[in-house]
Amino acid sequence: MGNQPNEGGAQKEPAVGLKRTLGLREAITITAGTVIGVGLFTTGGNVVGEMGPFVVLATALAALISIYPALMYGEMGAALPFAGGTYQYASLGLGRPAGFLAGWNFIMSLIAVTGGEALAFSYYFKTIFLAFGVELPVDDAVIAIIALVAFIIANVRGVELTGKLQNGFMFFFWGVAAIWFLTMIPNVQLPNFVTAPDFMGDLGGGGFIAAVAMIWWCFAGFETCCAMGEEIRHPQINIPRAMMLSPFIIFVVNALFQWFLVGIVPADGLAAVAESSAPYAEAMMSAGILGLPLALLALGVAFGGDFSTLNASIAVPPRYLFTMARDGSLPAVFAKLHPKYRTPYVAVITLGVLTVALVATSTLDYIASLSLFADLFYYVIGMVACLGLRRKLPDLKRPFKVRGMVPGAVISIGIYLVMMTQLDTDALVTGVIYCVVGLVIYAACAKVYGTRAIDVNAVQDTSEPTPAERAKMNREFHIWIAAAAIGCAVVALLYLLPNALG
Repeated sequence: MGNQPNEGGAQKEPAVGLKRTLGLREAITITAGTVIGVGLFTTGGNVVGEMGPFVVLATALAALISIYPALMYGEMGAALPFAGGTYQYASLGLGRPAGFLAGWNFIMSLIAVTGGEALAFSYYFKTIFLAFGVELPVDDAVIAIIALVAFIIANVRGVELTGKLQNGFMFFFWGVAAIWFLTMIPNVQLPNFVTAPDFMGDLGGGGFIAAVAMIWWCFAGFETCCAMGEEIRHPQINIPRAMMLSPFIIFVVNALFQWFLVGIVPADGLAAVAESSAPYAEAMMSAGILGLPLALLALGVAFGGDFSTLNASIAVPPRYLFTMARDGSLPAVFAKLHPKYRTPYVAVITLGVLTVALVATSTLDYIASLSLFADLFYYVIGMVACLGLRRKLPDLKRPFKVRGMVPGAVISIGIYLVMMTQLDTDALVTGVIYCVVGLVIYAACAKVYGTRAIDVNAVQDTSEPTPAERAKMNREFHIWIAAAAIGCAVVALLYLLPNALG
């Protein structure tokens, strides 16, 4: 790939290197951790209230429409392992303004997720005590801000620490979830799975599409590790493998929690779950399930699901801000690296402070309304960029190449555009305004800094793993495949079992 041109033909800028310290495990846990959190325990639970046992169909469809886009990201991430992911892919494949819009929307989406996740953590943290009849006299925003500050400090201190924390949070979450599942089995009522809610008939085709779109929000972020491509070891191998696995892992976790939620809530109680801001905790309390089971749920969500999302959500957007600033699309100050930890500390602190301010001033509702718009628009740009890269850089070395690109991309883009039609008009309008403001900032920075080249060679990891290292990587990959396959089989059996027994 040594003959690949620089974008724009300008003089090559020296690369500013990030440390490659993350492996497949971190790529998966950072990706899954970004996703498994506020969406699953809020929006995902609300859709259970709307659809009852049929929610698994919407969840399976959301997973299905995530698989091909994830493979497209696997191709781009392996060939172009940049920090900033889609910003770079779109800049090369479609042009710098499109790349800027992709990065701009990604940043806003995760700021909203981070703020919401911090508040969700505060709720579930207090629920741990509430499970035993103790109500903490502390404002939710205070607890949320303390958590945010802790993660900002951790992310400044190095990506290796971020990766270790992420592994710990995710495995803690899965471990506590397994214990919670076991303790909840006696409370599951199998007849709930063969009784549809009375209001299901009113859902209609449009309502089903809207439900799938909201469940899909629980999958948004399935490509998160691509944004940290410059910090992943052997990205030409690890990024595609993470992308193959992430939709299935996310599906298993969502479907398992939804199964237990359906099982403990009778059909006449689903309407309340559909309206709750914390449907899992609300369902347990309304069913009189308190004490240890409720505390276990809150522990797993707060210190596993919420913490894993907070850690990843604070780590990833600064990589976009850093890369965009390094390329001259945003003020250069955001491209500074910490002299000791080699992290984009200015970007981390800036986005962290913004999130803290949003939590403290209670303006998150307005920002959160943009989240789904920003996610969908961002992915549409990314998929179009994959097509553009095939056309503009046909000779780019692609260690992983997805098949059926044109029909697969066109169908996926069409599905995501259909989901965008389900957004509130306010979200569409404010999303467009946000994009226009971003383009104005981009134009001003481009005038000050000029257009800088993107060197596709700068971040290539040409090193190959040793035979022993490759064997170890293959074993780890096969373990993840087996775990995902077993998880999918368990989910299928759980949802089929009540009907078989009935």
